[in-house]
Amino acid sequence: MTGYSAKTSASDGKGLAIGGLVCGIVGVFFGSLILGPVALILGLVAHRKAASGMAKAAIVLGVVDIVIAIVAIAVLSSSGFTW
Repeated sequence: MTGYSAKTSASDGKGLAIGGLVCGIVGVFFGSLILGPVALILGLVAHRKAASGMAKAAIVLGVVDIVIAIVAIAVLSSSGFTW
């Protein structure tokens, strides 16, 4: 083996960071109310395991998605939109 460690690659949080990043990017355009918190949680867990740029980006995109959802709900509610 050439230095590959299954424990290190499985527990470094890179997969969680990628999942959070994908959820955050997709959430900006579709379903920000659902995908925003998912991106935020995945980003926080990934950041706790190993601080990386992707984890930080997932956290930021998760927060942006949540803000977009809140603003959209506020705008729709103030314009007379009925649920």
